Amino acid sequence: MITVVIADDQPTIVASLSAILSAEPDIDVVATAHTGPAAVDAVALHQPDVILLDVRMPGGDGISALADMSQRNMLGIERTKAIVLTTFDLDEYVEAALRAGASGFLVKTVSFEQLLVSVRAVAGGEGALAPAATRRLLSRYLSSRAVIPSPKAQRRVECLTPRERDVLRLIGRGRSNSEVAEQLVVSHHTVKTHFSSILAKTGCRDRAEAIVLAYDAGLVEPGSRN
Repeated sequence: MITVVIADDQPTIVASLSAILSAEPDIDVVATAHTGPAAVDAVALHQPDVILLDVRMPGGDGISALADMSQRNMLGIERTKAIVLTTFDLDEYVEAALRAGASGFLVKTVSFEQLLVSVRAVAGGEGALAPAATRRLLSRYLSSRAVIPSPKAQRRVECLTPRERDVLRLIGRGRSNSEVAEQLVVSHHTVKTHFSSILAKTGCRDRAEAIVLAYDAGLVEPGSRN
């Protein structure tokens, strides 16, 4: 059973999301919240698999709530994964949410089918940036930014083998595990093994943070597409 917390300051959105998710036999909405601090409290109490979190909420926004959860070690592969609800109108929220610990993004006009696919994908740890449309959006956004390589990020990737760096570079460009396997001419299982090693060695929470690290370390140049 996938447990979910929904945090949004608009009651109609909370009710709609809750109804859609609760109707599924494998999903249980265990709590709702209407402010950032209340969202943090709900995650601390229920330790859900996924939290759907609005960016703008009174009494503390979603980004601050994410940062608080990350600082308290509440987010990660074996912990809660956060999906940010956004309109993508303000690009800085995308990067801020990624750095604060978001695992994925949903537009508030998302279809019922896409909502369910995203929640299940993130809960299952299957590349937290699935589906492909979200992954491509984040890749395009990050690749359009002027990123100056960070010495700290570069030190984090020094421990990676040449093949692990290749995998991280392709993931940073928005490739799925299957696409990485095809490009490197290896099995899907091999890519998953490499990626697990990348997370362990670099301390990244998930795929989202790994993508940011790839850019911060200079493994992916802004604007690159290949």
